[in-house]
Amino acid sequence: MTVQPLKPPFNLYRTLWRWHFYAGLFCVPFVIILALSGSLYLFKPQIEAWLDRPYDHLAFAGAPASADAQIEAALAAVPGGRLKSYEVRHDPHDSARIEVSAKGETMLVYIHPQSLAVLQKVNDKDRPMVVIKTLHGELLMGDRGSNLVELAASWAIVMVVSGLYLWWPRQAQGLAGVVWPRLKMGKKLFWRDLHAVTGVWISSLALFLLLTGLPWTSVWGEGFKAVRNLTHTAAVQQDWGQSRSAEQAMAPSSVHDGMDMGGVEMDHAMMMPSPAISVEQMASTLRPLNLAAPVLISPPSKREPGWTGKSDAQNRTLRVTMVLDPVTGAILNRENFNQRHPIDQIVGYGIAAHEGQLFGWFNQALGVLTAAGLCLLAVSGVVMWWRRRPDGKLSAPEPVGSDRLALGLGLLLLGFGLFLPLFGLSLIVVGLIERLVLRQIPGVRAWLSLRPA
Repeated sequence: MTVQPLKPPFNLYRTLWRWHFYAGLFCVPFVIILALSGSLYLFKPQIEAWLDRPYDHLAFAGAPASADAQIEAALAAVPGGRLKSYEVRHDPHDSARIEVSAKGETMLVYIHPQSLAVLQKVNDKDRPMVVIKTLHGELLMGDRGSNLVELAASWAIVMVVSGLYLWWPRQAQGLAGVVWPRLKMGKKLFWRDLHAVTGVWISSLALFLLLTGLPWTSVWGEGFKAVRNLTHTAAVQQDWGQSRSAEQAMAPSSVHDGMDMGGVEMDHAMMMPSPAISVEQMASTLRPLNLAAPVLISPPSKREPGWTGKSDAQNRTLRVTMVLDPVTGAILNRENFNQRHPIDQIVGYGIAAHEGQLFGWFNQALGVLTAAGLCLLAVSGVVMWWRRRPDGKLSAPEPVGSDRLALGLGLLLLGFGLFLPLFGLSLIVVGLIERLVLRQIPGVRAWLSLRPA
């Protein structure tokens, strides 16, 4: 009777190291792109103020024209355009910013506040910070790019969590190599410590950025919205979209030409409200309130049946939305941030911090520090892999022990897969490809350090 040798037990550390390696290999290019674009977007208010400096603090004598006249000048500059929003500036010597929608596009028109000359006209999607945001959210690839970013973010969460397990000191003697890198013990230990120590210091910040970015994603965000609908905790109007295209669809758009809005007729010639409705009166109501910029007035739309005035501040905790009387400009209803559903408040705080606007320059500094740490993790991980890779192999950590997953790890994977649907789906797809295809090809199997089928 032949006795079969026992398989070595399942090795959790080696398995997690292997997954950490593959997660890093997939995430590295995305981490660098998202970290760099996200760092730039943190400074959106400062960058846009610098770009708009030629259109602010204009020198002229006398009073500026009315908001209605400024809007008419902007509409005349965009044939067939309809008013989307008018920005109420605190300084009357700033140019008027008026968003006009036409042929499915949104144009931002800068109007001289007194002469009504067109100072600048730019397609919203071509504005530098919009391009940066689109790159950050969907890699300039539309919804497919959004799904790719979500997949990378999901794997990055797994990478951070598995990295913390790998870092956890087991045989450490002192804090060197645990909380600070050992600098004089050779390049191998230097790069290992730089990677591990940087990871542990920024792990909480990185996880915060990754988790607060999930409400914007397509699959996770739609699932989150569905859960809120089932639990009757959904907001009447959600303050964020699941993708760039979804955000654009959420933005107020003018009603159809000639559509009746509670007795208010739309002027076919200029796509402007009739003279009975004065945007100037509404602007005069909003100016003394000292709302956080930008303060926007929007006409009736499919989503908002009445005229609205709102603070669209990037720090969402400062946002205010009001319904305005179209004749007198009076405030009919006002909703402050603290009146929203607690879930919307939590997400709002998370998004404001994610964008670096919740607590001023220190928030921006933390964001830049986290992004720099993520880039350092990516670079040091690639250097470690490059230095130890053997010829003819990818150099993934080779599996040790049984292929059977431990019960605890299996439950953990199930939890991650349910919480991060794209991660769970990709794990199934990769597992099937590995078992049914990659293990069957000897050269590929050896290069990936896989077990025979």
